[in-house]
Amino acid sequence: MSEEFFNAFETSPISERGPEAVAPEVFRGIYAMPAFVTIPTSDLAASTEFWVRGLGFIELFSIPGRVVHLRRWAFQDVLLVPAAAGREETEVPAMSVSFACVLNEIDRLIEACTGLVPDSVTGPRDTPWKTRDVEVITPERARVVFTAAKQFDPDSQEARDLASVGIVAPDTAGGGHKGVHG
Repeated sequence: MSEEFFNAFETSPISERGPEAVAPEVFRGIYAMPAFVTIPTSDLAASTEFWVRGLGFIELFSIPGRVVHLRRWAFQDVLLVPAAAGREETEVPAMSVSFACVLNEIDRLIEACTGLVPDSVTGPRDTPWKTRDVEVITPERARVVFTAAKQFDPDSQEARDLASVGIVAPDTAGGGHKGVHG
């Protein structure tokens, strides 16, 4: 297995970090989804409302009583499906799903989610890998993390710490595509 990696920021819906980053428009195209999450719910309508009004997704399409396909940006897809009869999730699972966002979305997300379901939000918290994260527990008890890239100084101690484990900043010595574009 190759240890090589390369800068692929151009494949992301956002390539900027920090307060100047702008969220892309919601992506309404149809594509073969490379990854998605399926979330069972006992109330499709209530869950759809929370994901749309609180988390900023759109309802891409639905099959009544069967599935609601939600989306934010490209490759941020969620399928809400009916929970099995008699199955009610009471505990929050340790597993989570994370979605990229930009810094200027965080305050609105916190306000919208707590307005719909008080105490549904934890954070924000800053991580050692230069993101600001907000955790939301949805009505169906899914743990959803929104993660926004903070400003990155390639000359900082944080950058040196990341480089020491093999994560180098784009457009710096040692960064870039290492001659490989798989």
